[in-house]
Amino acid sequence: MYQGLLHAHNGFRWLVLIMLVVSVIMGFAGWIGKRNWGKANNLTGLILVMIMDIQFLLGIVLYAFVSPITKAAFANFGAAMKNPELRFYAVEHFLMMFIALALVHIGRAKSKKDVAPWKKHQVTTLFFGIALILILAAIPWDRAFF
Repeated sequence: MYQGLLHAHNGFRWLVLIMLVVSVIMGFAGWIGKRNWGKANNLTGLILVMIMDIQFLLGIVLYAFVSPITKAAFANFGAAMKNPELRFYAVEHFLMMFIALALVHIGRAKSKKDVAPWKKHQVTTLFFGIALILILAAIPWDRAFF
């Protein structure tokens, strides 16, 4: 079960990254070009939120229930904080990904407000861009390629 969930979580990472990059590029182009906010922008944001939510749920199941790494970390949390790998998975990865998820949700919610179209593009570019940076920093790249 652990390996299957881990592979699903690893695979979904690429969908999240692709959707974030597409969303940031679309937002930036709309912001700079002062374009109208269209259905494609709305749909891209919605798909991004859905994919991120699925990825987060997979991560929570791994984190809280099946990962031997987090089980080891929670068995002796003090010692885990002195071990860089255990600390990364028990605290840093989870916290940065949670913040990235929150930023995507906030950016999506703000893009639905009735404001100027360029402002919607600006908000999504900033919120999704910061989320992308956090996610890139929190990915365990040594385990990124199965």
